[in-house]
Amino acid sequence: MADPKGFLNHGREVAKTRPVEERVKDWNEVYVPGSLLPIISKQASRCMDCGIPFCHNGCPLGNLIPEWNDYAYREDWAAASERLHATNNFPEFTGRLCPAPCESACVLGINQPPVTIKNVEVSIIDKAWDTGDVRPQAPERLSGKTVAVIGSGPAGLAAAQQLTRAGHTVAVYERADRIGGLLRYGIPEFKMEKRHINRRIEQMRAEGTRFRTGIEIGRDLKATDLKKRYDAIVVAAGATTARDLPVPGRELTGIYQAMEYLPLANKVQEGDYVAPPISAEGKHVVVIGGGDTGADCVGTAHRQGAASVTQLEIMPRPNDERHPVAQPWPTFPMLYKVTSAHEEGGERVYSVSTTHFEGDEDGNVQWLHLTEVEFVEGKLTQKPGTERKIPAQLVTLAMGFTGTDRENGLVDQFGLDLDERGNIARDAEFQTSVPGVFVAGDAGRGQSLIVWAIAEGRSAARGVDRFLTGASELPAPIRPTDRSLMV
Repeated sequence: MADPKGFLNHGREVAKTRPVEERVKDWNEVYVPGSLLPIISKQASRCMDCGIPFCHNGCPLGNLIPEWNDYAYREDWAAASERLHATNNFPEFTGRLCPAPCESACVLGINQPPVTIKNVEVSIIDKAWDTGDVRPQAPERLSGKTVAVIGSGPAGLAAAQQLTRAGHTVAVYERADRIGGLLRYGIPEFKMEKRHINRRIEQMRAEGTRFRTGIEIGRDLKATDLKKRYDAIVVAAGATTARDLPVPGRELTGIYQAMEYLPLANKVQEGDYVAPPISAEGKHVVVIGGGDTGADCVGTAHRQGAASVTQLEIMPRPNDERHPVAQPWPTFPMLYKVTSAHEEGGERVYSVSTTHFEGDEDGNVQWLHLTEVEFVEGKLTQKPGTERKIPAQLVTLAMGFTGTDRENGLVDQFGLDLDERGNIARDAEFQTSVPGVFVAGDAGRGQSLIVWAIAEGRSAARGVDRFLTGASELPAPIRPTDRSLMV
């Protein structure tokens, strides 16, 4: 145990963020560099090393949280890094992007603010990179088997790294021009600088993983041809079909899906553009959708110099604190969350629904018409007399995703079965209806968190390894049927 009295002697203290007026002028991560290390030992000491550590239940990766908290408290960074990597291929990604269901399940959180697990995690991995404790782990021998991984998001990268280390020859196919999937082009730079992806890719290359960018399976290369080339295939193409808003005026110029808008801002940071083709500069921006993707649009619009930013959510405003009956510990509660993007300004409007858009004579969106809604007998119903309009010269739709891409032909060319939710069906080994073709991540699970994507990639890798060799020593932290610890 780190410190028997740590949780009594120290309160919760999180990473400091840079002043709003400073950070909205650049695209660097919002946190003050180096602000965690001076406080992280005390924060790690708050871990109680519970007899039953429910943080394990909150995290699908099965992270050994009490163990690396203890090492972080003692400032044994090498040991902490080893324990961290034992269950997680990319802790620098999860430490920055995961909403931390482990903290919601922390036993200390029953009657105190929980341990800053996420901050401890990112401190350990950043220190490991600085000290050179993160090294390539090339396999001792090759199996002679080949695997293609379709998609280079967290699920695809985790599966690829596990299978490469098991001795298989792995090639990752990515339809974009750079590796990383939504980590690369869906997550803004201010949430995670892309240097973190780049150095992981270099580590994986040194281990033997091969990368093929600019190739979309189904369009540029037929799925059937890919299957002939490889002994096994992992489909980790994500759930990229965005939910649309079919209301009058949707066709107006200036209304975009979030994943049409966000990648362009990232491409500016990559040097592909001097200015983004779609910009919020000087415009009244409306973001439809109250989740993390919506918040990413809000923060991006601030940095592009929007005249105003309004975020709309059809559901009621969440509670500030966990409801002991409706959202009991250790479930992951839906609480009112103020992200760094929300700290930077803008208005958040709850319990409203868009009725239609209004444009100018040139077909550009100018106004968004909305109405308040309420639940009546369990159904969302418009409240009469609450209609109004707000200025909207740029609208981004951030309402989630409905499934994997069907238009590129990948699903049909492989002949894959889908489940009742439209995801690619798989068995207990993550294998699809086609022998030798496996699925991991959102393509099989549906839209989910980054920790679930990595856990899926690791688990699918075990299924592939067993398929190729008859046995496997790779870990499988989850089953395809496992679900988040939520009410």
